[in-house]
Amino acid sequence: MTNKNGTVYVMSDSLGETAEQVIKAAASQFNSGTTSINRYPYISDKVGVEEVIKEAIKENAMVAYTFVCPDLREFSERMCKQFQLPYVDILGPVMEQFSKITSVKPKLEPGVYRKLDEQYFKRIEAIEFAVKYDDGKDPRGILRADVVLLGVSRTSKTPLSMYLAHKQIKAANVPLVPEIKPPRELYEINPKKIIGLTISPSQLNEIRRERLLALGLGDHSSYASMERILSELDYAEEIMKGLNCPVLEVTNKAVEETASKLLEIIREENDND
Repeated sequence: MTNKNGTVYVMSDSLGETAEQVIKAAASQFNSGTTSINRYPYISDKVGVEEVIKEAIKENAMVAYTFVCPDLREFSERMCKQFQLPYVDILGPVMEQFSKITSVKPKLEPGVYRKLDEQYFKRIEAIEFAVKYDDGKDPRGILRADVVLLGVSRTSKTPLSMYLAHKQIKAANVPLVPEIKPPRELYEINPKKIIGLTISPSQLNEIRRERLLALGLGDHSSYASMERILSELDYAEEIMKGLNCPVLEVTNKAVEETASKLLEIIREENDND
């Protein structure tokens, strides 16, 4: 069976970015088909390797890996050969040659390179987190977040999440809509990790009207009506009171100003822990 789309399964005991970049560089030399890369980071045992290989078998995919542990490299090679999967050990041969020319044994410690610029990678991880768990896309992010932002539509939840991400803080945000029950995960975490955002009805009305016009829609939609806005804000206030979480007023405030207040709250909570 051929693999017309050039599907590649990437495994790593760290982020796997090195392997992904190498595969992309190689794939750019071919014009046929679209390469699909499935990355599996932080694999630390043979069970994890086996699970990925089983998925790769279904698509007759190529397997690439950057394991520093010799046992995981050898196990991956054996499995790929057993199931006749094309494979490439990206890191192993280079490490072996370095060991020969330097007469020094490798540390065999995953993520050493990443630790050279840990702040950079923490920021990247936080940005990826903010994108993945933006606008309540996946409520599971609530349980993993450093902070969860709540508010009705157009209260700067997404810009604030991204701003915090650049400060290496993993932020998830959840929109509050009267017709949709808040995710149960909100009630399973410390309410001090949740921060509500509120805004004056008049400014929200103005922001929503401008948003509708920017989208080429009329500004008479119920989305921008004062009746709807008051209903949403009342509902949001009720939810926030029920959660007993801190609430920040964002009316006439720049994202940086609100973020500064957010960071103060986060620092205070960390100091009290």
